[in-house]
Amino acid sequence: MKRVQSLSPSEAEVMSVLWNYDKPLKVQEVCDNLTDNKWAYKTVATLLLRMEEKGAVKSEKIGRTNYYSPVLNKEEYKEEQTKSLVSRLYNGSVKELAVSLFKSKDMTKEDIEDIKKMFDL
Repeated sequence: MKRVQSLSPSEAEVMSVLWNYDKPLKVQEVCDNLTDNKWAYKTVATLLLRMEEKGAVKSEKIGRTNYYSPVLNKEEYKEEQTKSLVSRLYNGSVKELAVSLFKSKDMTKEDIEDIKKMFDL
């Protein structure tokens, strides 16, 4: 994967929409599929242009319309961002991250049981 700068939270939300489709999308289609649907068309268009400059998406002009699709692989990007988070916040220790998650009040007993099953613990 080509190394891409981190995406802003807004760019990540737009990227999430693109990852959910197996076809290139028009700006309006991206707008229609954003969670809160409050973003202006021009804002989304600007984000997509910025993401294209970063190498995160590519565009294809068909007629007078630009269609956007992801260049970034979702799983590879998530892995890269997780490694960056662990490095920055947990001194590179995955163990410290896991301990932090287990101590978190957001993790339910069901979450812990699911994790145990995943790792056959």
